[in-house]
Amino acid sequence: MADSYTGTVEVGGDMDVRRLPGLTIAKLAVGPMSNNAYLLRCTQTDEGLLIDAANEADRLRDLVTYEGPAVSAILTTHRHGDHWQALPQTAEFAGAAIYAGAADADELPVAVDERLRHGDTITVGDLSLEIIHLRGHTPGSIAVLYRDPEGVPHLFSGDSLFPGGVGKTGSPADFASLIQDVSTRLFDQLPDETWFYPGHGNDSTLGAERPHLDEWRARGW
Repeated sequence: MADSYTGTVEVGGDMDVRRLPGLTIAKLAVGPMSNNAYLLRCTQTDEGLLIDAANEADRLRDLVTYEGPAVSAILTTHRHGDHWQALPQTAEFAGAAIYAGAADADELPVAVDERLRHGDTITVGDLSLEIIHLRGHTPGSIAVLYRDPEGVPHLFSGDSLFPGGVGKTGSPADFASLIQDVSTRLFDQLPDETWFYPGHGNDSTLGAERPHLDEWRARGW
């Protein structure tokens, strides 16, 4: 099956869907800050996970029930409000468990069921996803990694990594922390073919961004 996925989505537009042998990924842009929300659904069990119930609860209802039952869990990548505006409504609609990074969990508008830390794993049906703590954009920012046994790794980076740089930070110390974690926990550990899905905008690969790491570090953002 040809993969027509590009990762280019627009607010008000259709979702873009990628079909892996074990996992379906659907990407949707929502809200005034053009946030990306991602559905991950196990193809064997139909169990689903939503990453970032950012906004537009009505459109997220369609996303969380795409090709299967409502998701069983919602993961919030970090505490910033643009990533959880629709979290209460979507969680209630789906009856979903709530996951978040431990250091950001108390800032969310709903009770968090699973406080995630670096090195934790979560499951979606038959699939295992790894949690990577990336400190700097917020104290508890997390990324989610799926290692496709039949293909390349897939990384959901929240606002910690974008095409062209790391996420916004509030101080030089926060930037130093984030660029260090992104370098050592992502670029040093994962291959160039790793496809990553950010919290806003288009996707990229680690290989496309790797040549610019020193440039990002030197410019300080």
